[in-house]
Amino acid sequence: MTHPLTVAWPPDPIRTARLVLRAPEARDRAAFVELLASPEVHTYLGGPQRREELERELPAVPEEWPGSFVVECGGEMIGQILMRRSASQRPAAAGKADLGYLFLPRAWGQGYAAEACTAALGWLEGALPGEAVVLATQTANLGSMRLAAKLGFTEVERFHAWGAEQWLGERRPVGGDAGGAVNAASSAG
Repeated sequence: MTHPLTVAWPPDPIRTARLVLRAPEARDRAAFVELLASPEVHTYLGGPQRREELERELPAVPEEWPGSFVVECGGEMIGQILMRRSASQRPAAAGKADLGYLFLPRAWGQGYAAEACTAALGWLEGALPGEAVVLATQTANLGSMRLAAKLGFTEVERFHAWGAEQWLGERRPVGGDAGGAVNAASSAG
């Protein structure tokens, strides 16, 4: 189980050169169904959810909770950034901020994940100054491993869970040694 971050929500939309990070809206429902039902997106996340169940059970405004950002490009949702507190029992992540990200396959390979994660990490630093950030992903998820390195994460540990080797990295805040964290299990290009 995860818990929301203690922050004012929703923030004003975060704008980058090509993207907008904002709170979910009802117009995003179809994109959430596509994202959560995608076998490609969920290759390293335990498999996709069933489209029929998502169509039936997903609320009108999906993922509407503090720390859930829609990533929009050209007026369309292309992905999601998740910022929350982890309930993990791993000492390096327990109770710390938890970052996750998912992008639709059509958005892979264009640098959107790096741009959106950089913006989300900047938002976190402003909302919760001094938080260190952790990111976890399967070592087999080469795209996520490259993104972790590009974002400045360094390895804390490797462990076996969910039938695969996992990687946990940490990114310390600028000039800080504080102990927050973010865990990013992801599918991104």
